[in-house]
Amino acid sequence: MHIIDIIIIVAYMLGVLAVGFYFLRRQGTTEEYFVGDRSMGAGHIGLSVVATDVGGGFSIGLGGLGFTMGISGSWLLFTGLIGAWLAAVVLIPRVKELGDLHGWQTYPEFLEDRYDSACRTAAALVSAVGYAGFVGGQILAGAKVASATFGLGLTPSVWFTAAVVILYTASGGLQAVVYTDTVQWLVLLVGLMVATPFALDAAGGMEGLRAGLPAAHLSLSNVTLTQLLTWLMTIVPIWFVGMTLYQRIYATRDVATARRAWFMAGLLEWPLMAFLGAGLGMMARVVHPTADPEMGLPMLIHSSLPVGVSGLVIAAYFSAIMSTADSCLLASVGNMVGDFYVRHIRPDAPAPEVLRLSRILTLGVGLVSVLVATSMPRVLDAVLLSYAFMVSGLFMPTVAALLERRPTGGEALAGMLAGGGAAVLLNIFPSLCPLPEPIMVALPLSALVMWGARLTRRKN
Repeated sequence: MHIIDIIIIVAYMLGVLAVGFYFLRRQGTTEEYFVGDRSMGAGHIGLSVVATDVGGGFSIGLGGLGFTMGISGSWLLFTGLIGAWLAAVVLIPRVKELGDLHGWQTYPEFLEDRYDSACRTAAALVSAVGYAGFVGGQILAGAKVASATFGLGLTPSVWFTAAVVILYTASGGLQAVVYTDTVQWLVLLVGLMVATPFALDAAGGMEGLRAGLPAAHLSLSNVTLTQLLTWLMTIVPIWFVGMTLYQRIYATRDVATARRAWFMAGLLEWPLMAFLGAGLGMMARVVHPTADPEMGLPMLIHSSLPVGVSGLVIAAYFSAIMSTADSCLLASVGNMVGDFYVRHIRPDAPAPEVLRLSRILTLGVGLVSVLVATSMPRVLDAVLLSYAFMVSGLFMPTVAALLERRPTGGEALAGMLAGGGAAVLLNIFPSLCPLPEPIMVALPLSALVMWGARLTRRKN
């Protein structure tokens, strides 16, 4: 790699770390650390939401889908558009004002308000574990970019990516995350737009794509119904149970600001990001047809782009990875601190102690995520597995909490245990799954168990 590209990448990393340490000196409470003092605008929050949701997992994973199935891979992010807009209409008006009134910082606090403390604890456990796994997927994405770019082995690349993510998040908190997400998304968008003409030229233009790709890769119908259902069932519900999203709802000034941010985020995901990512993955297949699908795009960037542009685009992908990894790491720690430590162990803990513990746990969860990154072969697998676990356990109880007047904690807890437990069991033992994907069993099972618990209660 040329020295100019290395300088661009290193300067970007140092700049991000500098922002984190700047906010380290300004923060004194968990209110600032986890929800940004509830004063942020739609522009910053909207860009932060889309940067967090798309992130490294979906950026690298989307490139892999473009490599393997073509432009139809863009439907992955269409589900993000649906989820964002549904959440803006259904979720935000119901949780924002309550969150401000009660000073909530986490998603499980909403469930405690609607159910009881046992549901809050169970939801916090599911969320914390799920997000720790999700961070592992982002770290793996960063490692694949670093490996293809610098020629490092995958394991050293994992540790390099993890070190930057953990140090930055531990120092800066949500304000640093949101403000740098704005820059990171713009860097990613500009980087991908700049990369596209160079990558297309390397692939031989449109004629080269037609000659080098299967005909189905150029069609939007090259996707199975099973695949579409899996994406819909996995990604749309995450907009209703994602701790990172609740933190950003609480961080906005008011309901109208939050809704504008969510509408903007949906449009940025699809069609803009969806077609850019999948299209670049298709070009990578033409240029590097024998590559691992998720390594093809980083290899294309490294081999085909001119000096300076290559460094910019690599920085863009690190932006995507950082913007998701830091948010999800902060979400997992927020569950542990707010929903376990302060709720059950030391409710009277002074703010400096809680803030210090939050930073220590950020380091600990980050190290656990490294183990996930070194054990999963594909980024998209790690991302969708984490999503499926959280959605299977939490979505149905959340829907009931939003729509019903007097839901009961026993029904919600039963649904969480049934859905989350089934997702884990069927992923460990896939031969037991009677349907193509475990979430197709786990999510309906959660609903059925809740319904059965309700019928039993009414009979008694």
